[in-house]
Amino acid sequence: MAVRTFRFSGSIAMSTRWVRPGWEGATMRVRAVTIGWKAIWRTGTITNGEEIAGLAARVREYLVGKVLELQTVRLATQPFPTIVSPSEVPEFARQLCELASTLGFDYVSMGPARPHERAWIPGMLEALVREERLFAALAVTDEVGAISLPAVGECGQVIATLAQQTPEGFGNLRFAALALCPPGIPFFPAAYHDGGSPALAIAWEVADEAVEVLSKAPNLVDAERRLEERLTEVATRVVRAAQELAEALGVRFLGLDCSLAPYPEERRSVAAAFERLGLVPFGGPGMLAVAAMITRVLQRLPVPRTGFCGLMVPVLEDAVLGTRAREGRLHLHSLLLVSAVCGVGLDVVPLPGDVTAAQLSGIVLDMATLATRLGKPLTARLMPIPGHRAGEGVRFDFPFFAPAGVLAVEGSVPTQWFGNDSGQNTEAG
Repeated sequence: MAVRTFRFSGSIAMSTRWVRPGWEGATMRVRAVTIGWKAIWRTGTITNGEEIAGLAARVREYLVGKVLELQTVRLATQPFPTIVSPSEVPEFARQLCELASTLGFDYVSMGPARPHERAWIPGMLEALVREERLFAALAVTDEVGAISLPAVGECGQVIATLAQQTPEGFGNLRFAALALCPPGIPFFPAAYHDGGSPALAIAWEVADEAVEVLSKAPNLVDAERRLEERLTEVATRVVRAAQELAEALGVRFLGLDCSLAPYPEERRSVAAAFERLGLVPFGGPGMLAVAAMITRVLQRLPVPRTGFCGLMVPVLEDAVLGTRAREGRLHLHSLLLVSAVCGVGLDVVPLPGDVTAAQLSGIVLDMATLATRLGKPLTARLMPIPGHRAGEGVRFDFPFFAPAGVLAVEGSVPTQWFGNDSGQNTEAG
């Protein structure tokens, strides 16, 4: 099977590793420290950037001192429609990215537009095309938890447009559809600030711990016990360091998003953890039982928690998931099944370049339906790859992506489902 490689020269393709010399390969990893901050916009200018000056550098210095390997420091504002008018979004995004770069933040999220704020979507789309450091989102559930069908339709259009207007569709890395996502999530693109005083949330990277533990477990019961013991030990150390860091910075500590997140190496793959327990291939019978077991462990960890605290199965970020996709053994419905039990949604899923906006909206609608029925936060980050068909291999020259295969999207979805009538909401729950 032919595999095309895509290369990127922009800031999004850059990564920074901070680790004490001699500790290469250490398993104590922090995926992200996300600083939540209320941006103030007056007369066309962000006026309070000094509030966060020096924070990124202090985060890096502190965690290196604690022998914790840090991947990224990120900045998240309150939802951008609460800050600027629709016409001001591109300029706000430009200034925000410039400020983040100057202050040493790797990425920045300006939060989601909500269903009643669809007038802000064109400006958001323009900003996402222009600014490679910027993340944003569109919420498809309203304040009472009902699904907005017009917002779902807008998501499909945004994803399709980003696929065409950014190199190889890579802009969709920085956009997601959100359902029932609260503030305080450290993972992007779902991250946004609650509008209060500055706050800190942390996301770890411990899939390798799960791989090691489950490789030695003879059964599910023993696996659950061993995994809880190991992750409790790691979480306690990470959270203690994060609490001390927040106190030193003078910001609120929101907690640890203990979601099991992979890195694109087999030894740090969530799917590899499943398979080391004997479930081969990932996606076969027993998958949901293992997924539920892992999530029970994550949600029992005796530390302050924030965010999803679930199981992440990002196809392009997980080496084994990518391999199973190339083999044709991974399917969209398998990923939705995991989301139904304990996942955090559909994440960086490579799709055919000819997928329609209506089909994309249908996938988002299924995700949102699971979220509202189960009362849990979920997201959809879908990546149509222009010029690619289902089953073809794809490889990005991006340090956080693994080689993968394009998943099929079958069937059609009526476009009239997603009208512009603001009253087109499904019932909550």
